Amino acid sequence: MSHPVKDAARDDIAKRLARVAGHANSLKRLWDEGRDCDEILTQIAAVRAGLDQVGRTILERHIDHCVTKAVERGYADEAIRELKDALDRFI
Repeated sequence: MSHPVKDAARDDIAKRLARVAGHANSLKRLWDEGRDCDEILTQIAAVRAGLDQVGRTILERHIDHCVTKAVERGYADEAIRELKDALDRFI
C-alpha cells in the first residue's frame, strides 16, 4: 500500500539521500587514502545517522498517510501487517 510522497517531502528526502551519498563517497576516499580509523569511523557514523533519519521520515509519512487511510477505509488489519513488515525491514 504505497502512497506517493508530496513534492516538498520528496525534495527533502532527496537532499538527505544526496548528503548520505556524499558521506559514503567520502568514506570510500578516506579508505583508499589510508586515512586514520577515527576519521573513517566518523564517516560511517554520519552515513548511518543519515540513513536512519531518512528511514524515520519515510516511516512517519507511511504511518501518517498510508496507515491512516487504510484504517479509515476499514483495512486496519492489512495496514497493521504492512506496518509491522516495514518496521521489520527498517529496524
